[in-house]
Amino acid sequence: MSFSTRLIQLRKQRGLTQQGLADAANIHVQQVKRYEAGTSEPSTEALRKLARTFSVSTDWLLFEEGERGPDSEFSFLFEAITELPEEERSIIREMLEGMVMKYQTRKWLRS
Repeated sequence: MSFSTRLIQLRKQRGLTQQGLADAANIHVQQVKRYEAGTSEPSTEALRKLARTFSVSTDWLLFEEGERGPDSEFSFLFEAITELPEEERSIIREMLEGMVMKYQTRKWLRS
């Protein structure tokens, strides 16, 4: 689902007009119309205002289901990691960050 479709869906679910959404998010109504028509993309600040207005994440507004999360191969592992004590999660985080940096460095050196 595109950003404009999500925005329209959220607005209608909340029973808001385009003007009502503009007022609630403190965004000009013409900008709301452009977002919904798909002729304009929101700035970071506008995206934050919309996410706050609807109490959703900016990721939810922008990304398709599963587009940003781990693929199914890693989903179970990440779910299990969230159950570990903070000290162990911190170690795993550092290991993953190190592996990502190693990969990015190799990629950069090859190009």
